[in-house]
Amino acid sequence: MSTVGIHDLELATTHHVLDMADLAEARGVDPNKYVVGIGQSRMSVPAPDEDVVTMAATAAAGIVERHGTDGLRALLVATESGVDQSKSVAAFVHGMLGLPTTVRSVELKQACYGGTAALQMALGIVAREPGAKVLVISTDVARYALETPGEPTQGAAAVALLVTADPAMLAIEPIAGVATIDVDDFWRPNDSSTAVVDGALSMGAYLSSLTAAWDDFAARGGVPIEQIDRFLHHQPFTKMARKAHMSLARHVGVKLPAEAMESGLVYNRELGNSYTASLYVALASMLDAEDDLAGKRLGLFSYGSGSVGEFFTGIVQDGYRSVRRPEADRAAIENREPVTVAQYVDLHRTVLTSGEDVDTPRVTRAPFRFAGIRGRARRYERTGSAA
Repeated sequence: MSTVGIHDLELATTHHVLDMADLAEARGVDPNKYVVGIGQSRMSVPAPDEDVVTMAATAAAGIVERHGTDGLRALLVATESGVDQSKSVAAFVHGMLGLPTTVRSVELKQACYGGTAALQMALGIVAREPGAKVLVISTDVARYALETPGEPTQGAAAVALLVTADPAMLAIEPIAGVATIDVDDFWRPNDSSTAVVDGALSMGAYLSSLTAAWDDFAARGGVPIEQIDRFLHHQPFTKMARKAHMSLARHVGVKLPAEAMESGLVYNRELGNSYTASLYVALASMLDAEDDLAGKRLGLFSYGSGSVGEFFTGIVQDGYRSVRRPEADRAAIENREPVTVAQYVDLHRTVLTSGEDVDTPRVTRAPFRFAGIRGRARRYERTGSAA
């Protein structure tokens, strides 16, 4: 084994989409406040029979279909939109995909950083057992209260990564820089279906975490910044990634060209905030958009409020185009059904509790759906659609 990293990647999102210009009009603000000011064009909105479990299963299904389950030793799901306080999203997905009983299944949480924690755990498993494979899924629905500053930074997506030795897509280099700082910039109390955020504090915490993580990366012998060809930053909204890029450049005293990260913004601009998935949505966006990345070094910054940040690097492999599926990713984004602001508001206000049995309406065209609640337990089923 010479390298460990991401061998394959698949993206999934929701059935519905809301145009930010429509939301701006309904809220009485200039559309450019959303489209230019925070850099968002549209945001994904779940149908009544979609949630983080169905998106996770949909994202993972294609990878399982292409690669099978031989050697699969772990399913690690990162989310801050969990559906149960005890049973993991991973356990639901394990059953929906029919995975072997020998696959350990766990859910991880640390705000938007959880996906990177899962990836690092997966890398360790494969390094210890080079023949093993690990399926990592980041899946989230970003929800803020209606008519609040956070409302235009909602969204939803899931990204599944297959982590193996000698990967075809991205070899992750061993040095990483980490910064953990206890701060109340963003949280979601157990009794709330929407997050609480201090926007100004959160942006400052994000940038402080980035520079601290970079300093740790450099101190541990990470490559000089001049040797990094492209940059991917966590994107609660795409303008934040631009701020991060400029902040890092100032911190290290080096001019970093904007074009070194622009191709990673395309998908997040359309999907909205996907919390744990956003960094890996950016990775998909960049790998889909550029045909000449083989051999290039990517610098990735993951941030989760509360807070944990990590900066790490990876080398794009020669065969990455053979395992990418840009047409499928673009179809998932382009085939969403538009909703009006009134429809979006109705969907947002519908929060199911476990105290009452309910069947959800059949809406999604995805291969899995949330069927409803029976005996206080969530029920999922296949729809018959292809992954």
